[in-house]
Amino acid sequence: MKIAIHKEEGSFSDRWISYCKTENINYKIVNCYDSDIISQLNDCQGLMWHWTLSDYKSALFARQLFLSLEKKEINIFPNIDSCWHYDDKLGQKYLLEAIDAPLVKSYVFYTKKEALDWLEKTAFPKVFKQRGGAASINVSLVKTKRKAIFLVNKAFGNGFSHINRINRLKNRIWVLRRDKNFSAFKKVLTGFARIFLPNEVEHFSHNEKGYIYFQDFIPGNDFDTRLVVVGDKCFGIRRFCRKGDFRASGSGLWDPNPNKINKECIKIAFIVANKIGSQSIAFDFVIDGNNPKIIEISYCFPMGAQDKCLGYWEENLKWHEEKINAEVFIIRNFIEKCKNISNINCIK
Repeated sequence: MKIAIHKEEGSFSDRWISYCKTENINYKIVNCYDSDIISQLNDCQGLMWHWTLSDYKSALFARQLFLSLEKKEINIFPNIDSCWHYDDKLGQKYLLEAIDAPLVKSYVFYTKKEALDWLEKTAFPKVFKQRGGAASINVSLVKTKRKAIFLVNKAFGNGFSHINRINRLKNRIWVLRRDKNFSAFKKVLTGFARIFLPNEVEHFSHNEKGYIYFQDFIPGNDFDTRLVVVGDKCFGIRRFCRKGDFRASGSGLWDPNPNKINKECIKIAFIVANKIGSQSIAFDFVIDGNNPKIIEISYCFPMGAQDKCLGYWEENLKWHEEKINAEVFIIRNFIEKCKNISNINCIK
């Protein structure tokens, strides 16, 4: 058995490759951007690629590549069930509604008239989101109908930049105030420069337009709950909002105490993960009254954050206190599946 890994510094591949070396797993490095990537995999039973929204190129073809590889009967991570809805809040809305998951009430409109008609009947505040983006960069609280009308006109006019540069700079200034280190200072300088000089992702991305997406605002939450389900394990943290802000994503303010995690969120996370058929899935939960509600989901998550978790739960809520390495959990499950497929093929 041999697996292929797309290597990219700072991605899950760092730990996958380290694990393969330590455990003597037969693997080879491939480049998924190569035109001959299909033939590169002829001697492999699986491909692992941690592709992300930070690279415009992967968004162009990663899903199509993985769909094609499923036809070739090659095991892949992430599989299609895990990733087709990645960085696509509209896709997540339809998926979660279809499986009756407790999604925060969400609204999408594809014509200006329908959106404006809805604004006349709805209550505020509402949360405005673009379909893509991480760390709350493309998320804002709309407190008035006047502001919502402005957003609708823009959505069905010139549209929105793929990355909100002002919000990105504000986030980096906040991190500098929190961390007070040179690394954060450099990111502020870069963020300021990006106001005038777009990066590669922005340069090759089109404006978001032709639709508008809102979610209900759930008051009374000064934190959200980030849970990750990998196979039969669930682990997570509480993430606190920045002062004067309703957003917890991207704040870097964490509490890993498992006793503070709402157990209903864990139950829901396992149920939804099983219904979707995901290999790895991260959930963001808020509490509406006494009821957990999902804000959004993702197959991947920032490196290192889950290391702070103190252990994991099984589906029956049995707790195991041990060091968490989400990336290792992923590759262990992946290798086990590859071995099973190899054994089945040998029998055939």
